Amino acid sequence: MIRKRQSSERICTSDKIFGTPVIATNWSSNTEFMNPDIACMVGYRFAEIEETAGAYQRRKAEQMKITALIMAGGRGERFWPRSRKNFPKQFLSLTNDGRSMLQLTVDRILPLTAIEDVFIVTNRDYKSLVKEQLPGIPDENILCEPAGRNTAPCIGLGAVHIERRYGDALMMVLPSDHLIKYNSMFLTVLSEACRLAEENTNLITIGITPSYPETGYGYIKFNPEERRGQAFSVERFVEKPDLAVAKEYLETEEYLWNSGMFVWKVSSILKDMELFMKDTWQGLLRIRDAIGTEAQELVLEREFQAFSSVSIDYGVMEKAENIYTVPGTFGWDDVGSWLAIERIRRTNEAGNVVNGNVITINSRNCIIEGTRKLIAAVGLEDLIVVDSDDAMLICEKSSSGDIKKVLENLKICNREEYI
Repeated sequence: MIRKRQSSERICTSDKIFGTPVIATNWSSNTEFMNPDIACMVGYRFAEIEETAGAYQRRKAEQMKITALIMAGGRGERFWPRSRKNFPKQFLSLTNDGRSMLQLTVDRILPLTAIEDVFIVTNRDYKSLVKEQLPGIPDENILCEPAGRNTAPCIGLGAVHIERRYGDALMMVLPSDHLIKYNSMFLTVLSEACRLAEENTNLITIGITPSYPETGYGYIKFNPEERRGQAFSVERFVEKPDLAVAKEYLETEEYLWNSGMFVWKVSSILKDMELFMKDTWQGLLRIRDAIGTEAQELVLEREFQAFSSVSIDYGVMEKAENIYTVPGTFGWDDVGSWLAIERIRRTNEAGNVVNGNVITINSRNCIIEGTRKLIAAVGLEDLIVVDSDDAMLICEKSSSGDIKKVLENLKICNREEYI
């Protein structure tokens, strides 16, 4: 979204990549603009890329079908006790609109694809939840994994189903449990990714321009000298860094957070899976050939159970040569733990984020998620308090990464009812 600058707005002039000032307003506003600090780093020519997106929409009828694969099989253990085995994180609503993260994921892509072209890969136990939350999704588009085998087999399963139905098609691959603040900016980036993916056999990943030295994300190193449209060639994918290395990445302005969002043609990803994941590819072909037959479920069970657990990054993206990344700044959050609530919702004057039946007295910088019963917080600081019907979490913010250990302990003690 582009508009005339107001006198109160900042102009960012440190655009390293494009050399173009970027208009921005405050992050906490509800408008569709970037925060100044992030805008300074992304350096997008939004007028140019939105023109590209507009042209893309005008040509849409003449191009190949656009489909979407939503990965919705995770457990979301770091969101315990709200995220549970029978109702994981992607089905929760963490925003004020009452929509779950899965529903919001589908909502935001519908300008680019039809609901009947959206495929959901999930756990068998969650099929009924998917149908309940997404009644417009055709039943045959809900693909159930017999077992968790990481993202490469998940994506391959979706690819062969799309290929069987449509032949070749564009395939947007998105996690179901991320939140995006600025949908129009996201669609602009996604449209550009679709355009580039249709060229040759390009594999496109969406990278997030970092706003601080995050140690919890993987990074994408791109080459600013090799540009195709709004995308840059990817030099390598790197694992989660320590703080010192993350600061170095930030200073270079040549690293992006790895969002786990991709766009490619079905033929492109299957070709690279044939090259780099031969055994998985062969199993996927057997699954594809059984689709629509009486043996479909039997073959799926047999082949999928035999797959190695491999991420698409390790299995394909780190080995292929035709990888491009489109940088994006659209208020992305992977909602990896309860700490994300501070980024999603506004804090009050004491730095607290409270929801539900909660009273705070002399408490600062806390995240408190209540239910019906009253929570009175007195003299607390830097704590996470989350209530549910049968369990309560009380945790120092600095220990939020240890919430998984609670579940490990519950499993050891055979207290499955709390998992």
